[in-house]
Amino acid sequence: MIRVAVVRDEGYFGVPVRVLLEGKPDLQYVGTLPLGGDLAQRAAELWPGVIVIDTEYMVSQVLPIAAELHVTIPSCAMLLLCDPAKRGMLPPRRWAGGLNFLLKDVSGAVLADSIRRLAAGERVVSPLLQAASLNTDRGLSTRELEVLGLAAEGESVNDIAGRLYLSGGTVRNYLSAVITKTGARNRLDAIRIARKDGWLR
Repeated sequence: MIRVAVVRDEGYFGVPVRVLLEGKPDLQYVGTLPLGGDLAQRAAELWPGVIVIDTEYMVSQVLPIAAELHVTIPSCAMLLLCDPAKRGMLPPRRWAGGLNFLLKDVSGAVLADSIRRLAAGERVVSPLLQAASLNTDRGLSTRELEVLGLAAEGESVNDIAGRLYLSGGTVRNYLSAVITKTGARNRLDAIRIARKDGWLR
């Protein structure tokens, strides 16, 4: 039996994951958790094998959340449901880490099959999302998006370094790379451009 938990914005009515999983005897829905607060600890109490993240947040903002979940529940796979019309919901070109990507308008059969594949240790990414990501004009890496998302939340270099287990110098290097790739004048300008381009909410 694969235990499946859902994480979503509080008050956000997105993909009906619980309904889509009905009638699948090998999949057990164990609950929905709101983003924020002590999410990782609350998720760990449900002992999920797979977490489905359904949110309006952009990938850059989900990556740090996924990283914290992975540290707390390393055996749990994570699947982010994405809207390909929103550039900020596309997978990074240089895709890394434990996050997997599937379309928000996924069918119950495809969602169930993807969850089974994740539980078996496979990686999942929608070909449509991957193709759309390759067609974007900015090639931000997974780590660059993580750093950018935290910087946009007002985190300092030291705070970002602590959350991502990096040195301050490494965080500054990632921020410099983001500034270069976005053609920005500085960090605040990079955040402004990223919001304008849809990489941040």
